[in-house]
This record gives sequence, structure tokens and C-alpha cells, in this order.
Amino acid sequence: MRQTEICRTIVDELVAIAKIVRTRGLRGEVVAEVLTDFPERFEGLADVTALLPNGKRRELKIEGYFFQNDRIVMKFAGFDSIESAEMLRDAVVCVEEADAVELGEDEYFDWELQACEVQTVVGEKLGTVREILRTGGTDVLLIDGQDKELMIPFAESICIDVDVDGKRIIVDPPDGII
Repeated sequence: MRQTEICRTIVDELVAIAKIVRTRGLRGEVVAEVLTDFPERFEGLADVTALLPNGKRRELKIEGYFFQNDRIVMKFAGFDSIESAEMLRDAVVCVEEADAVELGEDEYFDWELQACEVQTVVGEKLGTVREILRTGGTDVLLIDGQDKELMIPFAESICIDVDVDGKRIIVDPPDGII
């Protein structure tokens, strides 16, 4: 069991796939952090929506891209200088939710897990998922509980039933974890 794509729904129907961190070179290229577990999704991708820091949306066409270390360098049509590309700094690059990567069974997007109610197999309500922490090993559900914050590993042996449509996760935590 795993959740995939670090991306999450930003605005109802949009899914973030990258965040622009700076400009690069003199021809309007930008450097972005990749916010997806599927970097291959950029292949053949032409149309994206940028959510600008001021809250406005801007439709963009990708003219080209390449990966550099853990980041992606992108060139958008109409942005041909460092000055024009500067307006994209801190923008979040998104695709329509309908264009999100198809997931396999027992795979979930982070946003699908957020706000799920978590309860034990005996019906004890523990709280709701606030966020997913990526630890490099097993991811962890950060849960806002009644009196305290809880951290529960998002492992198949512990999270025995995940119903993202019903916004509910049933857990069977080992002794001492709660």
C-alpha cells in the first residue's frame, strides 16, 4: 500500500505537478521542484495551468523541458527572457484532475487521504488526517486527534481499510502506537 504523487488538489479541479522556484538562463526557462512521483508524466504534456502567487491562473504551453538533478527545467511559449519568466517564480504548475496519473489498486493521492476520519477496528475515533509525512521509508499519517496529534505509519498491516470515497481509514495499530 502506498500513496503516490506528492501532488495534491490545489483548487478543486487542479493537481499540482511542479512548483517553479527560479528562472534559469536568458531565454525564459524556469527551474521547478517536481511534485509528482511520476516524472514521466511530463512526456507529451503540452498544456498546463499555472497558479501564480497572486492567486491568478495562467494557461501555459510547454515548449520543452529536461530534468536536472531532482528538478525540472521548463520553457513555456511566450516567455522568452529572464524578465518575462520572473513572473512565474513561485507559481504552481498544475494539470486538470481528470488528467492525473492512473493509480493502481491500493495506491492513493495525498489529497485523497487528507481529511479522512481515522478509527480503530473497534470503532474508536482517533481523528482526521491532516497530512502525510514522507520519511524515506514508510509514510506516516499525521492525525489531528481529540487531545493530541497522532502519527500512524501508512502501512498495509496497520491501515487495514482505506475508503477514500467515504473519507474513512480503519487502523489496527500495534500496542503502544497511540
